[in-house]
Amino acid sequence: MNNAVRDLIAVGVIVKAFGIKGEVIVHPLTDTPGRFRSLQNVFLVPEPVANGTADGAPVSTQIADVQVEPRGIRARFACAPDRNAAERLAGLIVMIPQEDAVQLPEGTFFVHQVIGFHAVDEQGSPLGTLKDVLRFPAHDVYVISAPGEGDLLVPAVREFVRSIDAATRTMTIRVIEGMRA
Repeated sequence: MNNAVRDLIAVGVIVKAFGIKGEVIVHPLTDTPGRFRSLQNVFLVPEPVANGTADGAPVSTQIADVQVEPRGIRARFACAPDRNAAERLAGLIVMIPQEDAVQLPEGTFFVHQVIGFHAVDEQGSPLGTLKDVLRFPAHDVYVISAPGEGDLLVPAVREFVRSIDAATRTMTIRVIEGMRA
């Protein structure tokens, strides 16, 4: 992934073209799909391949129209004036600059902000590195990878995630039996 893309936040994925006027269906990657109504400019980026690189640079475009619906988001981008152009957008990731991100409450983080944090237990012993966040209806689950020891699956709730320090990129975890995968 190039440096320009690293400074962007994914908010959706274009699923398919819709209709004949250049509209597309966007699957939101945000907890607040209504935020699309306030977006004016976005970047369209190819989905990264297995090695983490994307073919092509981000393409800046304006959102010409957007409808937030229960089944997803229907949008029209300035770069796609007709269905043929809209079909070529399928599979692209809709991204925004970090400064356009919604403001989160104190003590909460975007997933991309915590990936790579070091996890320690309550005594300060290293547990591994946060490599993924699994989304479930009740709560997220942090996947902490420790080489040679298997993954640690930690429910992202205060009972187990005791603290997160963004300055040191460290999280303190209360470990109980059964967390190790």
